[in-house]
Amino acid sequence: MDGLRRRLNESVQLKLSVTLSLAILAFASVAGVLSFMSAFDEAHELQDGLLRQVAHLIERQRMAVVLPGPVPRAVDTDEEARIIVQRLDAGGAAGPGVDAGGALSLPATLADGLHTVDVGGETFRVLVRTTATGERIAVAQESAFRNENARGGALRTVTPVLLLVPVLLLIVARLVRQMFGPIAALSKEIDQRAEQELHPVEERHLPVEVRPFAMAINRLLARARQAMESQRRFVADAAHELRSPLTALSLQAERLADAEMPAAARERLALLRQGIGRGRALLDQLLALARAQSPAEAPKAPVSVQAVFRRVLEDRMPLAEQKHLDIGVEGARDAGVAVTELDMIALVRNLVDNAIRYTPDGGRVDLSVRLVDGCAALRVRDTGPGIAPDERERVFGAFYRTIGNEEIGSGLGLSIVRAIAERIGAQVRLDWSDETARTGLAVTVLIPLAPPHDAA
Repeated sequence: MDGLRRRLNESVQLKLSVTLSLAILAFASVAGVLSFMSAFDEAHELQDGLLRQVAHLIERQRMAVVLPGPVPRAVDTDEEARIIVQRLDAGGAAGPGVDAGGALSLPATLADGLHTVDVGGETFRVLVRTTATGERIAVAQESAFRNENARGGALRTVTPVLLLVPVLLLIVARLVRQMFGPIAALSKEIDQRAEQELHPVEERHLPVEVRPFAMAINRLLARARQAMESQRRFVADAAHELRSPLTALSLQAERLADAEMPAAARERLALLRQGIGRGRALLDQLLALARAQSPAEAPKAPVSVQAVFRRVLEDRMPLAEQKHLDIGVEGARDAGVAVTELDMIALVRNLVDNAIRYTPDGGRVDLSVRLVDGCAALRVRDTGPGIAPDERERVFGAFYRTIGNEEIGSGLGLSIVRAIAERIGAQVRLDWSDETARTGLAVTVLIPLAPPHDAA
């Protein structure tokens, strides 16, 4: 009982359904009982009226009421439905029983009017009447037959109510479910949104009672969107402001490198230039992350994946040659994706940068693309150490770096990849490049293909 009460308090839909159902059942029960009793009494009144009409007909037609005697039973007659008419003093005479067509044994002292009399273990409804000639007659009918007919009529009266109750319960359950349907649809729509989808929810199709709740959600989404935009703007502005002094420091360090200085000073200068380079790379990554987190732009035309591969490899080939890496594209299959070229270049560049940085000297980096279920499966594989399964979700966090990693980096590469993928509706999967040896990293990005009518 406590569990049901708690569920009723927690669920408005369940509470409303149970309350309406109980109200319908209570009303139907009261209405059914009253209808049954009313129909039952009315049937008895009609049957009493029939006895009065028979007595009135006999008196008006001046019919002689003779002593009943044995008569043969008709084949199609109902013995219980018969109406017995006799003189009131006929019951005292010896004769056959009532079932054999004889008279009822009625006391002569019965007053005029309706009576319920037990005769020979059976109950009869008897109307006693004194005619204008002074003769007293009795018109009787078995009570069992009368009650059976009355119950049948009463049940036929109550049957529509009994049939209507389950229909009403089903209608109430469906109506309540439909009433709360917009709320369930609203919660599902909000729950399925990505982090960057902060546009307002549609209010016009919602009931009036739910619109204030939807308006509050829209105001909350607006505040969250404003906060995120302020954060991205701060990161972008800070990166732009820091880029100029770092560029100036880099130019000064290059000029200083041309000057004559001791070996120890030159070593420190090399470390300084390396630190400045890391700072500039971090600023570039921060700007790329801010762009990736901004609203997506509609692509003007499908982008060729192979063309993006070529541009990124031309840009990153010097880094790969420094580590003597075998880097290239597997296969000649191409695919057109519905993504802007800047997003595709940023996504592939970060994947290739990570692969080059974490692949040992003399290793291998392969790029490929294939078609899978209406998507372009872009894949970048390397022969580096790979990422353990328990860390594959955490590596997408900003500035996260795996333990024991000695490579120089900002920890933003995969964060940018995830941000771009969420913005363009793509999926990112991390696997082992070599499942048997559990080494190497294989990053697969499933990108929706461009519609056929947009293909070049």
